[in-house]
Amino acid sequence: MWSILTNNWGTFMSGVGYTLASSILALIGSLIVGTLFALLEISPFKSLRVIGRIYVEIVRNIPLLVITLAFYVIVPQFIVKIDGFTAGTIGLLIYTSAFIAETVRAGIEAVPGGQMEGARSIGMTYNQAMIQIIFPQAFKMVIPPLGNQFINLVKNSSVLAFVAGFDLMYQGKLIAATTFSTFDTYLIVGVFYLVLTMPLSYLMRYLEKKWVTA
Repeated sequence: MWSILTNNWGTFMSGVGYTLASSILALIGSLIVGTLFALLEISPFKSLRVIGRIYVEIVRNIPLLVITLAFYVIVPQFIVKIDGFTAGTIGLLIYTSAFIAETVRAGIEAVPGGQMEGARSIGMTYNQAMIQIIFPQAFKMVIPPLGNQFINLVKNSSVLAFVAGFDLMYQGKLIAATTFSTFDTYLIVGVFYLVLTMPLSYLMRYLEKKWVTA
């Protein structure tokens, strides 16, 4: 196993780089998109609530691989050419955003209604109250579930292997095929995923202790 790691170190690290890049882009994007759809779900306007709910329910109930393959196969054929890395990252972003939307929505709804009423009573607009009063409290409460979603996102980035996204899993498949050491190769891949996700897990625990219990 050690020889597989040392002989293919550059290949493994290349996969780690693509996995990190995809995960970071999808993490930022899914947080933004998920928050926007969470706001739609709690909007005072019924039409916007319906749009938000439809998006969340559809995306949450479609497998990540199907969404990714749609961007890898259908989008390049009918809309614009994109590579496997881009298709996989967009699929990962969209899929994760639906779960983040539900998490953020739950956090916002957990904030006592009197907070919004009090903010409006002193002259704040709805948007001002959401940004300055509701959001800070809501995000503190949803740090633990958001952390779980971010960790799942890193692990789910392995879907890029199915669309030639050059990620860690994809490179592992190539190494396993050339060395014929499937077990050892995927054991190394699993260790790399642990190295990627464990620091994130500890970071979210730290933030939870610092902000949630403050």
